[in-house]
Amino acid sequence: MSSRPNTAACERAEHVSAYALQMLPPHEVAEFEAHIGSCPHCRRELDRLSPAVNALLSWRTDVLRPVSPLQVQLARRLAAETGGQVVLPAARQWTEPEWVEVAPGISCKLLATDDERRRVSMLVRLAPGAEYPPHTHSGVEELHLLDGELWIDERKLYPGDFNRAEPGTGDKRVWSETGCTCVLITGQDDLLG
Repeated sequence: MSSRPNTAACERAEHVSAYALQMLPPHEVAEFEAHIGSCPHCRRELDRLSPAVNALLSWRTDVLRPVSPLQVQLARRLAAETGGQVVLPAARQWTEPEWVEVAPGISCKLLATDDERRRVSMLVRLAPGAEYPPHTHSGVEELHLLDGELWIDERKLYPGDFNRAEPGTGDKRVWSETGCTCVLITGQDDLLG
């Protein structure tokens, strides 16, 4: 992540990181989502930040999100120092999805669905020895390996590795000897089940 976005391309670029980390005040979210839909610069910046933000999903929530009293204390201190209003974090509206076994040895946890773009974001877990069926990508597929090892044809991925597959390309063999967990962003037409 860059510490200082190139604001010359868009005056609202500085808000992309806050949006990606779900730290925009609730009343600004819908407006900023509309902006991202029409601003290629901010969309690219959000796409660039997504792998890093998605990697944070595997962290314990108590590490990422301070306990409520600490959040309130920080919000009050920031307001006092800046002369602004106290902005408390929005109540968590997201419910942790369940793991669903979609094929023998393959489980998924659906995180988000974008029906307009026909894309989904999910966690995928392969048990040791599990193999994903051969497939052709209907759209762009992005995979970020969180733990374990994963083979995609002749390429072996390790934790932290990223793989991008273009539309029309295919994978003959995707499997894990050790078992693994990854973040997968793909087309709705490419799902098992």
